[in-house]
Amino acid sequence: MPVNEKKRHKNRKRNILQVARVIRSKNSGPFELTLDIMFKDRRHFELFREKKIITARKIAALYRISETDILKIVYFEPSQAVKITMRRKIPSGAPGDTDTYGAQQHVPLFDIKF
Repeated sequence: MPVNEKKRHKNRKRNILQVARVIRSKNSGPFELTLDIMFKDRRHFELFREKKIITARKIAALYRISETDILKIVYFEPSQAVKITMRRKIPSGAPGDTDTYGAQQHVPLFDIKF
């Protein structure tokens, strides 16, 4: 591959869908939501952890919420995963809640580029 082609390829942003095996969401009690990103391999898990690609600021921007609503970001080595816990906008099962189980809240994570 020519040098210019290598540079262009190296500078191209990749999407998280290329490196994640699973991206999901679920309730963490009635007032919190947990987002899970499980990586396909150790290399990408380490890259995301070392480069701090997942931050409270980034998640807050994706979900259009305050950074203070992001409660925890935990890298869990045994499963090569990052777990993000955030406050739910509406408690699970309350009037106006459109996702009682929190299982459909992961889609904004698909927009993560690195």
